[in-house]
Amino acid sequence: MKHMELDEKVIKYTYGQPIETDAVVLGNIKVGENLSYLALEGKSFKYKLKKDIPVYGLGESVRGINKRGWIYESFCSDDDMHTETKRSLYAAHNFIIIAEEKPFGLFIDYPGRLTFDIGYSQLDELVIIPETMDLDLYILEGDTLLDIVKTFRQLTGVSYIPPRWAFGYQQSRWSYKTNEEVRAVAKGFRDNGIPLDSIYLDIDYMERLKDFTIDREKFPDFEELVAELKRDGIRLIPIIDAGVKVEEGYNIYEEGVEGDFFVRDEKGNIFEGAVWPGKVHFPDFLNSKARAWFGQHYACLMDKGIDGFWNDMNEPAIFYTPRAMAQAMQKVEESKDKNIDLGTFFGIKDSFSQIMNKEEYFKEMHHDMDGKCVRHYDVHNLYGYNMTRAAGEAFEKLRPSERVLLFSRASYVGMHRYGGIWTGDNRSWWSHLLLNIKMMPSLNMYGFLYSGADVGGFSDNTTEDLLTRWIQFGIFMPLLRNHTAAWTRQQEPYAFEHTERLKKWIKLRYALIPHLYSEYMKAALEDGMYFKPLAFEYEDEYVREVEDQLLVGESLMIAPVYEQNKTGRYVYLPEDMLLVTFEDEKTYTLTKMTKGHHYVACDMDQLILFVRPGRMLLLGAAADSTKDLDMTSLTGIAYCKEVCHHTYYEDNGMDRQVHLEGHVTEVEIKKENNHFNIKLKNAPCSVLEKLALTLFDNETETITGIQYDI
Repeated sequence: MKHMELDEKVIKYTYGQPIETDAVVLGNIKVGENLSYLALEGKSFKYKLKKDIPVYGLGESVRGINKRGWIYESFCSDDDMHTETKRSLYAAHNFIIIAEEKPFGLFIDYPGRLTFDIGYSQLDELVIIPETMDLDLYILEGDTLLDIVKTFRQLTGVSYIPPRWAFGYQQSRWSYKTNEEVRAVAKGFRDNGIPLDSIYLDIDYMERLKDFTIDREKFPDFEELVAELKRDGIRLIPIIDAGVKVEEGYNIYEEGVEGDFFVRDEKGNIFEGAVWPGKVHFPDFLNSKARAWFGQHYACLMDKGIDGFWNDMNEPAIFYTPRAMAQAMQKVEESKDKNIDLGTFFGIKDSFSQIMNKEEYFKEMHHDMDGKCVRHYDVHNLYGYNMTRAAGEAFEKLRPSERVLLFSRASYVGMHRYGGIWTGDNRSWWSHLLLNIKMMPSLNMYGFLYSGADVGGFSDNTTEDLLTRWIQFGIFMPLLRNHTAAWTRQQEPYAFEHTERLKKWIKLRYALIPHLYSEYMKAALEDGMYFKPLAFEYEDEYVREVEDQLLVGESLMIAPVYEQNKTGRYVYLPEDMLLVTFEDEKTYTLTKMTKGHHYVACDMDQLILFVRPGRMLLLGAAADSTKDLDMTSLTGIAYCKEVCHHTYYEDNGMDRQVHLEGHVTEVEIKKENNHFNIKLKNAPCSVLEKLALTLFDNETETITGIQYDI
């Protein structure tokens, strides 16, 4: 889309003196004089919602895909209890679409606390309340919901593209603490024949929890471990936290002090908080020099063979400050040897339990935004975004031709250009599996295509059936990572009774990678969505209410089972579709399903998906890791009406310059005189050599097999 076309679809309104967030990458946007659509009343924007009109967006947030009926806050929060009563999680995603007959979008580029009251105070009223009137507001117009998403994505920039190996299965735990534990996990997967591409290191790999260090007592041969695993197709992915330990002799700490790269307090002293290693300083990621300084330190691990990172605790999370801890301890001292009554007891208790992540800390912190002093509280939502930006910008210099895996916990609009996100410390609850399903398309609206949740749940003890159902959904998420906390039961697939069942679904993921990677890349390069709600493509009386079924790419609809003890589920089909019931990655049955409501059987030994009419699903063969995938020979399931078409994208999976390396194969099937004619236009340099197609004729419900040698 040309800028001129964007000018016709986007209007910008500026209020006060906005802080530059770098969320928007395009300039020359038409500036509005009189605000359209919304009414400005005092310090709030209001809009009268028509009955039953959905409101979409807000990215990583609780509740459904349609956000009506609740109040949300954009204020990145370290909160591991993701109940539906919460107003904010780890991200701040200030974009919504009001799905009127003529839909329109709203993006409020504002880095402080922002409230979206979407039918909470008054059922049919939208109220947007910034804490100050210093912001840019964008109105986005379009004929369809997808038009508006595309415009927003072009306004804010191209999505991050990970290496193809990052689509493999990934295993994590807080923590695998030693060389031996890591090797034991790799052996557990290989001995059981379970595919694996990554093992994660949480904070315990560090020397006394210090960023960019390695505990040589626990990992004496770290470099050899990395190389050994990589030879077997497994990457080691370490965590990096936002806080830098205060310790004399620690080079990161001393460089940060000397270079004035840390956040300061209101008196000009370096701000001191505490996280995992105790007292820490926080790099001033809103300062370009500090970003460059911090980013270059990822090289110390990349030089040891590391190809990916996850950034954590970057809301930022603050357990306490020395002053707050002293105040809490003083309450204890004052009550020592006294007969403590109920009120005093709870006062002491609360002085410690409520000490984490207090907003007063954020008001004490101050940034040097390249010469401008800004209170952290007013730009709070930019912190995690700019930590990941620091890494992403560094990788462009450290690995200029090669993609690096990178994702973060906290985020703001614009961070999608540098990395993906995972949705934080969820729970091993069935409700969180459903939350995961509903959150994915909302994240995709923002360009966070490389995203996922902790499969199986992070906190609490998962059950085998929950892990199974979560993996069955997770095999469609770009980021498929099983991650759990230190105090929970072992959550590796081989730790359960029915290892073979879990294995076969992970193997199906690997068979699906050629198709899923292709759909991801098309969405990324064309500013589209990988996951979509049904309502973004269909219009009828039911689809707006269907939030537990998702479209995946151009061809598929999925309907995950997300309730315990269920052996099937009800599904609504907005048109005729082809049901594919997998028994394993090689065995499946095909059934024509007509438009309407159906109950579909699906026990834990089955996985269902639906191919849309005129589309196809491509499958490869499973492998131990992505490096062993055979990309030269694919099989396809085509649901044929009069015409069936599919665009298959491929590249080498590693090159940053995807527009130079990527190419597509066009497959077109036409039915003429009861005979299928296939045309295949293969791109130069394609590695695809064989395509075996199973054609399902919608009219006769017969199956035809065709082998196509390219």
